[in-house]
Amino acid sequence: MTEKINDLIFKELLKRGYSLRGNTRIWNIADSKLWYLTPMQAKAYLELEKSKDYNKEMFEKEINMLRKFMPEISSSVVHGSAVNVIDIGCGDGKKAVVPLEVLHDKTKLRYCPIDISSYMVTQAIQKIKKINKGEVVEFKWNISDFDNLENVASLLKDPEYRQNFLLFLGSTISNFEIHEVMYEIVEAMNGAEDYLLMGVALSNTPPSDLVKSYKTEFVDNFLSLILLQLGFEKKDIELDVRYENSRVELYYLIKKDKLIELEDKKIYFNKGDQILVSISYRYSEEELRKVLEIYFGEFKFYLSDDNTWALVLCKK
Repeated sequence: MTEKINDLIFKELLKRGYSLRGNTRIWNIADSKLWYLTPMQAKAYLELEKSKDYNKEMFEKEINMLRKFMPEISSSVVHGSAVNVIDIGCGDGKKAVVPLEVLHDKTKLRYCPIDISSYMVTQAIQKIKKINKGEVVEFKWNISDFDNLENVASLLKDPEYRQNFLLFLGSTISNFEIHEVMYEIVEAMNGAEDYLLMGVALSNTPPSDLVKSYKTEFVDNFLSLILLQLGFEKKDIELDVRYENSRVELYYLIKKDKLIELEDKKIYFNKGDQILVSISYRYSEEELRKVLEIYFGEFKFYLSDDNTWALVLCKK
């Protein structure tokens, strides 16, 4: 059994332990860094993105907003100098296509995809090269996280490319503690002409609809890969979703007792234990504005027609 165990996931379980809710043990490994440890996980996420409901709510809506608002946004962003477009959490690059197409008509571009997954970075590089909307940067920092963002932003700037335009789309911010992320991004914006464009899902969707949208076969196929790397079998775990404390929580219910061993360490799971694997926060426009006021001198909201999605252009 040992060869099946992913030591990174195992160590997270050991480090975090469990909390009690009544008599139920809840293990929290809701960290997006564990979602893309293998190409198989990255591919499963891309399949999730293609699924009907996810594509409609999390991709098409944002893309339509980018098509509508990017011409105005680009007028604010472009100030004559060539622009580095830094795509944070780039995925396969498709979220950046519309911004690059619009900006390419106004200035010289250099695209830099950043993702924790090397598979995603490779896909993004290939996709953006095909549309031929600027130079694509390939260097060691492509496969990175927020801790290295300041290094990336500084290294890209030169006498020609003096401006950075950071993309943080797909409501990726919802997967993190917002202040930790905002701090790292603001630290990376070290020029007067630097801008950030975020895409954020707002809290105007009824919780029951949110829960239903996450409890799907595609989500299960993606997130279950975390537990399969611990030696669980699919038949012994069951995905469930709840909405609490302004966030969607996705967790697996353990259906039978399980012992996991790695080297000299053991973890015992009991039937009925819950393993939390994903958290997605939902903010109201008012809550988001209060956070952004802490970090940015200027920001502007662009809202979807149903007020469930926002593009936010930010400047220090």
